Amino acid sequence: MALIPDFGVFIASVVLISMSGVLLPGPLFAVTIEKATKWKTAGALIALGHGVIEFPLMFLIYFVLSQFTIPDYVQTGIGFVGGTFMIYLGVDTFLKRNKEETAQKSSPRESFFAGIWTSAANVGFILWWLTVGTELILTAEQFGFLGFAAFAGVHWLCDFAWYTAFALAIYTSRRFWTKRVHQGVALFCVAVFIGFGAYFLGSALWSTVGYFT
Repeated sequence: MALIPDFGVFIASVVLISMSGVLLPGPLFAVTIEKATKWKTAGALIALGHGVIEFPLMFLIYFVLSQFTIPDYVQTGIGFVGGTFMIYLGVDTFLKRNKEETAQKSSPRESFFAGIWTSAANVGFILWWLTVGTELILTAEQFGFLGFAAFAGVHWLCDFAWYTAFALAIYTSRRFWTKRVHQGVALFCVAVFIGFGAYFLGSALWSTVGYFT
């Protein structure tokens, strides 16, 4: 990749690319809506949980994976596991759509852990880092470790700022939500989980078929 001479231009591009990804509806977006109806800090906690997966992955790519080509069968395996788990989450959300959690059974910590498992199971998130994310890290590498550290921090802060603000907006408007709206949100989350899961699983199956044709 060609050297970008101006570090400010690189960081600005990181912000634009990061925000273009975070604004797209996906599994993390769906789970934020679900948790934000209960806790105003849900977005911040989900972003922290997301960081538990994202930061080690960024460091792994920077120090190790950027030196190798990721085999197709590894990406296919990720698709199988992640896609299956996403479908499970969708089915589980559908079965629980009419349950009302009491204060004793629900806690803000659930948002933190939701950020972890939703990120870990999101095949698109993992593959994005193995492709587009790796290219960004290779560019950051040209500015040294401090450049990479700045890139990692700015990228995650985009996630944190968006999910914190978005969840707070959901929480403050929840008093206007009827039971039907809550069920509609639950079904939206179901559609996102199953839709993404089916896509990831289907892509993995298609790749497997390609190996034998």
